[in-house]
Amino acid sequence: MDKGVRFLSNLNIILAIVLLAIVLVIGNTLGLLHSIGNTFISYGKEILPLSNWIGRDDSTWFHGWTIFYWAWWISWSPFVGMFMARISKGRTIREFFLAVFIVPSIFIGIWFGIIGGTGIDLVESNSGELANGISSVSLALFQMYGELPMSGFLSALSIVLLVIFFVTSADSGAIVIDSIASGGKVDTLVRQRVFWASMIALIAIGLLVGGGSQALQALQAGVVTTGLPFAVILIILCYSLLKGLMSEMK
Repeated sequence: MDKGVRFLSNLNIILAIVLLAIVLVIGNTLGLLHSIGNTFISYGKEILPLSNWIGRDDSTWFHGWTIFYWAWWISWSPFVGMFMARISKGRTIREFFLAVFIVPSIFIGIWFGIIGGTGIDLVESNSGELANGISSVSLALFQMYGELPMSGFLSALSIVLLVIFFVTSADSGAIVIDSIASGGKVDTLVRQRVFWASMIALIAIGLLVGGGSQALQALQAGVVTTGLPFAVILIILCYSLLKGLMSEMK
């Protein structure tokens, strides 16, 4: 945890900040700063209207994004919750809320403002391949870099970021799976953690080689399906948390 996941996570954040700073400087700096401000303003204005179904006529967006990501993140909550609980031991609720909700939301808003704002600028100025529409989601970022200085360096840095993101996610997942398989133990054998990390990698490779995007979509659909029943459990957990906090306060 301390030497592996923590090191890679810190390195990833540093590299992400470096990437954002470079794009901000070599891009339309004033326009991107304005885009960051608009991102947070729009988020504040639209978070409630886009988080419920009342008075909405955008059924395609509602089902394809709102409901999908509700179920997607709910299905992830057991894994993420256990991992966050482990690394947050000894922290106050205030510290936990700041580190898990506030800081990541601010960072994501800045990321959307700079990276998304740069892409939108290219589309509006009819520059590059993005002006013709997104032909491939996986290539959109690199198509954007193609219209910027230092495109090769930015692409290489982004690939390194992607690799570390996947590695830290796999490591975190392996730690949680290992803890569950060990009856809640946290100090398990190294070879046991290596086994689960290797299994995650092999399953991912098998899905990509064997079924491609169709297999991944089927797996994704299965994960989302588990979100609805688990939402009921989350409601019970919310009540239990509130009851526990009230008990501690007394």
